[in-house]
Amino acid sequence: MCELLMMSSSVPATVNVELGVLARHGGGEGPDRDGWGIAYYQDDDVRLIKDAAQAYGSPWIGFVEGLALKSRLVIAHIRRATTGKIALRNTHPFARELHGRMHVFAHNGAVPSIFAASEFQLGRFRPVGETDSEFAFCALMERLAAAHDKHKRLTLAQRSDIVAQFARDMRALGPANFLFADGEAVYLHGDRRQMHAGRSAEGPGLHYHVQHSVAGRPLAGARGVKVKDGDRPVILAASVPLTDEEWTPLAKGELLVVQNGAIYQRLS
Repeated sequence: MCELLMMSSSVPATVNVELGVLARHGGGEGPDRDGWGIAYYQDDDVRLIKDAAQAYGSPWIGFVEGLALKSRLVIAHIRRATTGKIALRNTHPFARELHGRMHVFAHNGAVPSIFAASEFQLGRFRPVGETDSEFAFCALMERLAAAHDKHKRLTLAQRSDIVAQFARDMRALGPANFLFADGEAVYLHGDRRQMHAGRSAEGPGLHYHVQHSVAGRPLAGARGVKVKDGDRPVILAASVPLTDEEWTPLAKGELLVVQNGAIYQRLS
C-alpha cells in the first residue's frame, strides 16, 4: 500500500532524509512506484511538489532535500496505484481552498465503493483525477463547506467532529488511513493496512512519534528533521516507523488532532 509521512512543529522545521527513507519504500525496497508528492505549509499557502514517476532515484527528491524548505507542517505520500492511472492528476497529496485556507489530503488504503456511496456526495468540489482518494477528499470538503455556510466560522472542535464522522463513514468502505490538514490543524486517522499482496488488511495503519529538539540540532533518531530554534516538540507520523525508536501505533478508528507539534484531541 501507499506510504504516508507527516511532520508538525510549533516553529519552522526542515524534513529531508525522511524523504529518502520514504522514497526507498517508493520503488527501492517496496512496491510503491506510482508517484509521490509533498506539501509544505508556508504562511497562508501550500508549496506542493508532485511527480508521477517512482520516488526512488528521482532527481526531484534530491532537489527538494537540497532546498531545505522550512515549514511547521509537512505532508508527504508515496503512491501505489489501486484506482486511477499513474498520472500527475492522481498523485497525492491533493489540495483545495475553502474560506481562504488551503486544505491538503493524502490517503493510504482502498475504498472503491465510495463512488456510489450515498454518504459521499459531491457538489462544488470535483476531482481532477479518477482516484477514490481524491473523491473522498472532495466529499470531505463538501461537508466542511456546508458546515461553514451554516455556522460562518467553525471552531477546531467542530471541524474535528466533522472529520471524525467522515473517517467513520470512510473506513466502513475499506482501509482508510489518511492525513488531512485544514491550514490550522492536521488530522491523523489510523485504520487497517495491507502489508503484503494477497493478505487481508490489518492494523496498525499509522504510527506517530514525539520528540524535542534544542537550538536547531537534529532530533535524536529522527533523521533529517531540524527545528529552527528553541526547545520545541515535533510530531512525526508515518505508515511504518522510520527510526529505531519507539513509535506509537494509532488504534483502528483513532483520530489524532495535532496542532503546532502538540496533540490537541483524540477521537474515535
